[in-house]
This record gives sequence, C-alpha cells and structure tokens, in this order.
Amino acid sequence: MDAIINQFKITKGAPFSLKEHDPGFSGDYKKDKAINLLEELGAEMANLQEEMYALNKNSLLIIFQAMDAAGKDSAIGHTMSGLNPQGCQVYSFKQPSAEELDHDFIWRHYKALPERGRVGIHNRSHYENVLVCKVHPEYVLNEGIAGVESLKDINAAFWEKRFESIRDFEKHLSRNGTVVIKFFLNVSKEEQKKRFLERIDQPLKNWKFSSADIDERQKWDQYMIAYEEAIKATTEEHAPWYVVPADKKWFTRIAISRIIVDTFKEMNMKLPELSEAEKARLEECRKRLTDEK
Repeated sequence: MDAIINQFKITKGAPFSLKEHDPGFSGDYKKDKAINLLEELGAEMANLQEEMYALNKNSLLIIFQAMDAAGKDSAIGHTMSGLNPQGCQVYSFKQPSAEELDHDFIWRHYKALPERGRVGIHNRSHYENVLVCKVHPEYVLNEGIAGVESLKDINAAFWEKRFESIRDFEKHLSRNGTVVIKFFLNVSKEEQKKRFLERIDQPLKNWKFSSADIDERQKWDQYMIAYEEAIKATTEEHAPWYVVPADKKWFTRIAISRIIVDTFKEMNMKLPELSEAEKARLEECRKRLTDEK
C-alpha cells in the first residue's frame, strides 16, 4: 500500500489520538491529477470486483462513519461509481424501527450483510450504537435491554460489553469469508461549519441541512472522545479502521479508492484454472459459433 495512504490505518494497541490526524492532509497528491487517478483506480477496482464476483468465495463489507457533512454520500458515490451494481449493495442506516428495537443492536446490520462475491457498503453502521448512543445514552433505554433500567446502568462496563459484541461480530464475519474495512472520514470542525453554511446558502443544498445538525455540533468534543474510544476498542487486523482526512473531498476519494483496491489485492483472488475437458468444450463452442452461416 502507498506509504502516504497506509499511515491512515490504525494499528491495534498503538497509541492513537484523533488530534494527531490532520483533516486537511493530502500529502504529495495534486488536485489537478485527481480525476485521472480516480478513473484509473475505479477501473482497477471494477476488475477486482469482477474477480471476486466470479469466484464467489469472499465478500467485502465497507463501513463509513463520520460527523455530519464529512462527505460520506459523495465519497460513496464517486469511489463506487465504476462497480457493477449487480455485485454491490449500499445501505444507509437511519434511526431503528420498532421491529429493530425488539432485537439486539447488531440484528439489522447482520441482515444487510453482502452475500459471497458481493460488496456491501454501510453508510453508518452498528457503530452508531457506541457513538450516537454514547453521546445520547438515553437512546439505549429505548432498546428495552434486560437489566438496563436507568442511565446509571449504562456505565463503563456496559460499553465494554458492547465493544466486545462488535469485536465478536466482526471476527465471526472474517472467519466466514467477509473482509471488513472501516473508514472514519475525519472532517475538521471548521470545514463542517463551512459546509453547513453552504447547505443553508445554496437552495439546491437546503434539503441536506437540518437544525438538529447544529445541536449535534455543540457536542463535537463528546463525539471525538466517542470515536477515539470506539476506534481503539475495535480495530483489528481482520477489521481495520482507517482515519481518512476529509477536508479535501478529492483527496478523500483517492485515499478510499486506493485502500479498497489494495484490500481487494490482499485477498489474493485467482480465477480457477479450466480443466482440459472444459477447455475442449470451449473450443467446440468456438467452432460451432464460427461455423454458423
């Protein structure tokens, strides 16, 4: 993996602080070359996806988490635009329904996992349950969990058990052929403000803005703590976190694309070699086609 991009991968057990990750970083990459590079990466990604689809052995789950206005939707749209829609599934998770609240917090995400041979993209994910719920612990009370009757029951031990559930879930996926990669799009508070103002000032972007976004912005520091804790508690070699700079959208898209391409390559996919009998049948079919009048 490119050394510049590889630095975004979080290492299990190593010191980690979001303050040490620059949201505006772009390294030696240049914006004027971004379009061509993205096209090259997109074509390579499409070929690798086709190999995974043909082999039908593994699946790839890509998780996107971020603060509001970090660019998740546009990153998904640009980086995945070259993939075959037949082999790709995108889920955007909103507030859980009454049915979903009657199950454990991972249930609805398990239902949305990609089949073998396919790419699954989760725009927000089971991590909302240790991010938003950590900043708003009152939401946990809506889950009706036995033994959790009041906010005092939602303590450090509760969150550690929830992290343990996530680690077990992702380990189970890995054991069964699903490769998991997780992106935190690291936008700065200043850039978020700029993008919020654009959404307010530009009529075509008004639909993207909600006054609730401003309320959540007031809890920025709490969210940063929650993200740090979640990333440190759940980064594993089989399910790594990548903290990707998100202030420059063009660079964010390059970094995501590069990581996905390299992840595909690490899967060491090789199309099966045809037997001599199968090759002979192909030649017979070729002859019948070329002999047609």
